[in-house]
Amino acid sequence: MMKKILFLTLGLLMAMTSFGQADTLQNVNDSVLLVGSHSEFSATKQENSVTKAEGDSAYLKNDYASAIQIYEALLKDGEAAEVYYNLGNSYYKAGDIAKAILNYERALLMQPGNADIRANLEIARAKTVDKVIPVAEIFFVSWTKSLINCLSVDVWAKVGIVGFFLLLISLYFFFFSRQVVWKKIGFITGIVFLVLVILANVFAFQQKSELLNRNNAIVLTPSVTVRSTPSESGTSLFILHEGRKVEIKDNSMREWKEIRLEDGKVGWVPASSVEVI
Repeated sequence: MMKKILFLTLGLLMAMTSFGQADTLQNVNDSVLLVGSHSEFSATKQENSVTKAEGDSAYLKNDYASAIQIYEALLKDGEAAEVYYNLGNSYYKAGDIAKAILNYERALLMQPGNADIRANLEIARAKTVDKVIPVAEIFFVSWTKSLINCLSVDVWAKVGIVGFFLLLISLYFFFFSRQVVWKKIGFITGIVFLVLVILANVFAFQQKSELLNRNNAIVLTPSVTVRSTPSESGTSLFILHEGRKVEIKDNSMREWKEIRLEDGKVGWVPASSVEVI
């Protein structure tokens, strides 16, 4: 009787974790319309009477200006990694490297494990003027970030839910099996799936935070002077050029943003010179 009570208690506790994970998935999907691979985006007519297929057709005809207009119109109805990706390709072909990088970054934010997006982003970055050497990270931190970004938030959520049900099965064998070997198997696999559920929840929460609280931006103007204070009279510190990715450190002012580079440099730039990813 005590085993059943304990099993049900653990099941309820893990169910709360699972539902919290599912809520993470639902909340993110409400804010960003993530639709899978590049070929799966729906061709359903939008309110503005344009479809992704029309944008793709314009792109294949080398009519990049029309493709950009169509993709931009589609994004007004909801975000999708595939549209951002193709919009980035269109801007790249049109010679606007800064906006190409901006849209590749937005696509990568939604699908961090997509190798095509990452490869095109690196190609575009190679054409920028500024070469910033990032501050070296501890190996463990870099490895953890890579692990988190190998899957998107919705995939981590699904991993957490599947791991939860497998955990319940493992607990069933541990508590109710009469054979020692099955109890041992249930115990060991239960620990493994418990760790998996916890990590999946943590990773999904981390990616959800990045999606909802975007604090990185791209410089869109040909060049911008970074100043020591939020004023044109501030001391000139250094110059950044279009396509440079920056972290917004202080977003409290309307006309100015305090930024930080990957190498640790900080300063202020006009808000009109950057656009949030």
